[in-house]
Amino acid sequence: MRYLNEFRDPHLAQQLLTRIQREADPRRNYQLLEFCGGHTHAICRHGIADVLPENVRLLHGPGCPVCVLPGERLQAAIDLAVGAPLTLCSYGDLLRVPGAGGDTLFKARARGADVRMVYAIDDALHLARAQPGRPVVFFAIGFETTAPSTAVALLRAQREGLGNFSVYCNHVLTPPALRALLAGADDGAARIDGFIGPAHVSTIIGSQPYAFVATEYLRPLVIAGFEPLDVLQAILMLLRQCNTGVARVENEYSRVVNPLGNRKAQALLAEVFGTRAHFAWRGLGELPESALAIRAGFAAWDAERRFDLSGTAAVAEVGACQCPAVLRGQRQPQDCPLFARACTPDHPLGACMVSAEGACAAHYQHGRARSVRA
Repeated sequence: MRYLNEFRDPHLAQQLLTRIQREADPRRNYQLLEFCGGHTHAICRHGIADVLPENVRLLHGPGCPVCVLPGERLQAAIDLAVGAPLTLCSYGDLLRVPGAGGDTLFKARARGADVRMVYAIDDALHLARAQPGRPVVFFAIGFETTAPSTAVALLRAQREGLGNFSVYCNHVLTPPALRALLAGADDGAARIDGFIGPAHVSTIIGSQPYAFVATEYLRPLVIAGFEPLDVLQAILMLLRQCNTGVARVENEYSRVVNPLGNRKAQALLAEVFGTRAHFAWRGLGELPESALAIRAGFAAWDAERRFDLSGTAAVAEVGACQCPAVLRGQRQPQDCPLFARACTPDHPLGACMVSAEGACAAHYQHGRARSVRA
């Protein structure tokens, strides 16, 4: 299959590993952070971290939209679903993320709330058309990758005059999170020598928005695809930059990503969304201009304007959950005392164990829990 089998060639992988071994200066320790949860799963699934030189360490980042959603935003959705006669539509992962006191949308549904799992925002639109007398709220989440589909749905709702449809917008932006990780180095955050840049996000925004990583913070960033050879090539490119003292943005994923990104998708985002003055992230705190807000022209379809979603108290992490530190690259999932013990995919206590892109779920799913349980 094109762009799949050839990026899993074991002989090419061994050649790349040999080059990485040669490039890794034994006098140095390298800490490379993969921003995207998709990369985390690829790294765990293919055992990439296990075959790297000991002085090349991979850190996990906040590139999991379900994981970085703060508990109070989730709890606001739970309260809305329970307290109002409406239908709340959500992706499956969000149904299991714990809010206040371990409450979830699944538990809200068990108490009688009309909570529906959908596979795409179009499913929520179809439901709103099918039951015109009942409000339908779509719980929108994701980085720049999924935001264009939300924009298209809002444009359709406006064009059709679909008055019973609205969106609870929780789309967040990648560059501000990268800036927060780099700025946090002065406050005890993990040292980051370079970034494996996100793939799907970059298809939308391109490579140019990451320029500040190199120009302001003097760190290299390499946009990479999700196959094992993509990741290995990106690591090799980062090591070469680190060793030469060069910092620039490089694009390993050039078969998909271009410097300017997808202009049509960007135009949709600009038409429908503006940026919020600030937005709270799990693990990173309040970040300025780090999330999207629905523009006033679409206020009739903005759930935050139509319903009272303010005033939800801050939601603390469950017990000793280390999700915030994992999202900052400060901890590995195995460092959490709950990992693979009290917190498992069947009984998740933290968002990183719930999400399909969560680091804890990746480590558990691909065998990193065995040594902990032993």
